[in-house]
Amino acid sequence: METAYFAGGCFWGMQAFFDRLPGVVQTRVGYMGGTLSNPTYKDVCSGQTGHAETVEIVFDPSVVDYGSLLNFFFEQHDPTTLNRQGSDIGTQYRSVIFYTTENQRRQALKIIKDKMNIKQFSAPILTQVIEAPRFFPAEEYHQHYLEKKGLFSCHSLKKN
Repeated sequence: METAYFAGGCFWGMQAFFDRLPGVVQTRVGYMGGTLSNPTYKDVCSGQTGHAETVEIVFDPSVVDYGSLLNFFFEQHDPTTLNRQGSDIGTQYRSVIFYTTENQRRQALKIIKDKMNIKQFSAPILTQVIEAPRFFPAEEYHQHYLEKKGLFSCHSLKKN
């Protein structure tokens, strides 16, 4: 098994999308990239800790490779907006690939370059590629939150 970490807006929605992908064995939501040890959701939402809402993905590389996860990640959010996804605004919603190996770093940079070269998006990709710091799991009530609520996406949550 291998592990990947992606931040791209509301972690509830990202988790729900990755949970449906064949080869994904387990996911957890949490926080990465900030200055506070053991942050809470309230801490991160303050915008003062520097953490990004992140999904930890454990996957079977014999079923789904890291490059496929990267492509899926770019399909699930807008990597061209700075510190924002839809109506969610703040540094905790920024687009980040937290790599755990040099191979993951190289693949992430290559896919970003390729997507920029083919002009897949109408604006430059602003996704950060950063070595993975410590992952802090979010509180239990955030784990598989949409599934617990019987919802498919964060957008369906906002309509209710």
